[in-house]
Amino acid sequence: MSFWSPQISYVIGLITTDGNLSIDKRHISLTSTEKQQLRTFRKCLNINNRICDNPSQKTMCYKVTFGNVKFYNKLLKIGLMPTKTSKLGPLNIPNKYFADFLRGHIDGDGSIICYTDKHNSYKGKVYTYHRLYVTLRSASHRHIKWIQRRIYNNLSIKGCLSGWKSPRAENLKTLWTLRFCKNESLVLLKYLYYDKDAPCLRRKRNVAISFLRRYHGGSEL
Repeated sequence: MSFWSPQISYVIGLITTDGNLSIDKRHISLTSTEKQQLRTFRKCLNINNRICDNPSQKTMCYKVTFGNVKFYNKLLKIGLMPTKTSKLGPLNIPNKYFADFLRGHIDGDGSIICYTDKHNSYKGKVYTYHRLYVTLRSASHRHIKWIQRRIYNNLSIKGCLSGWKSPRAENLKTLWTLRFCKNESLVLLKYLYYDKDAPCLRRKRNVAISFLRRYHGGSEL
């Protein structure tokens, strides 16, 4: 039986952003502020490990931890590792499942934002614009550049890559952001939400589908 599936690929996207590989070479955990995301994570992996409070975080978070040596070793072969935050590079994700991986990546540490902008005015007239942005984040420049390259190879959209570092904390790593504006975001979202039953964070999917219906229509979305 093949290791790869939409569910496993989505889980790997989540682990890449909000997950952790323990140094004991066995345990894997995922932390989230949203229990629905952790329930989806468990369902994709066919596990029933308890969702626990994670009081070490400044905001209320929840955590699922499970042990699986075979799965752990597979994650290492893909390119993940313990203490991965700034060390990540390209990952070995089959192109067939890249959309599922990317959706997990965005659900973990990205954002889908849309809003109505009525601040633009000219000669007394107010112009309304519907803004849409899809953003991915990473502390690893190599990793975010790899994502940008894979998205371009699949969809011919580049987005805008920028780095930000707090001037108040010189010891902190640069945070890299890959942002897609409206037209490119529409292309990206249609790619990500190709199947209404694909695993996802429902809150972000609802934002995406609402915007896609506005511009593309279609009850199948």
